[in-house]
Amino acid sequence: MTTLSVTTRGQVTFRKDVLKHLGIQPGDKIRLDLLPDGRAELKADRGQGSWRELQGLFKGKTNGARLSIEELNDAIADAGAAAGMRGIERK
Repeated sequence: MTTLSVTTRGQVTFRKDVLKHLGIQPGDKIRLDLLPDGRAELKADRGQGSWRELQGLFKGKTNGARLSIEELNDAIADAGAAAGMRGIERK
């Protein structure tokens, strides 16, 4: 078990080993769910996104060309890699 201290400003600093265990890197967000009986669940906040947000993603970027599934997958993998997302692999 890891014990953390709370500052007078109500802030907590997590040790690197805790963040590594959670898969959290600098710039990532943390989700804290408050549970009954004074408990909480802490985990990496992975954006859920929506299909509505995806609509129009390639608008103006394909010069009117229609893309195949493979081309879409490649573009998504490239964008994820450029954004530093983990867990995206290109085949």
